[in-house]
Amino acid sequence: MNRFQCPRCSRWLASDETIAFDGHQIVHLDCHRPRDLTYEERALLFKFCWEHEVAKCQVCRKSFREQYLAADLFDHRTHLCPGCHSDLTASIREHLFACAVVPTEVRWRAEDARDAARKLIKQRYLLLEQVDALTRQATSAIAALRDAMNRLT
Repeated sequence: MNRFQCPRCSRWLASDETIAFDGHQIVHLDCHRPRDLTYEERALLFKFCWEHEVAKCQVCRKSFREQYLAADLFDHRTHLCPGCHSDLTASIREHLFACAVVPTEVRWRAEDARDAARKLIKQRYLLLEQVDALTRQATSAIAALRDAMNRLT
């Protein structure tokens, strides 16, 4: 499968990474933290989930509120377990999509936005594969044309 790179950092974009748009280009929202929460997901956390636990560490078996999570700013990591420093971003995102405090429509819209971003990256892969196949086909046809022209002259 063809993959494409983030024009900012030149790393491959994956469908589970958080993207943004820079003009018509797809880029990482934050190249240092490619799976970080979107601005909208952060806003939902602060608006609806400040008063309760939002992440569970599978290693330590403890749950945490957003304000008690650790960060390693030198290594560009946030939403870390304060005990073992495991990344809890995925746990926070799962919480957001299931939290009863967040209005149902808002949760659905947040999930729809995340799914649309995943689909966009996957569709981009498919389009790149089609472009590659058509390019090979056109190159082959041009080579055959040149070969036929050379044989006839």
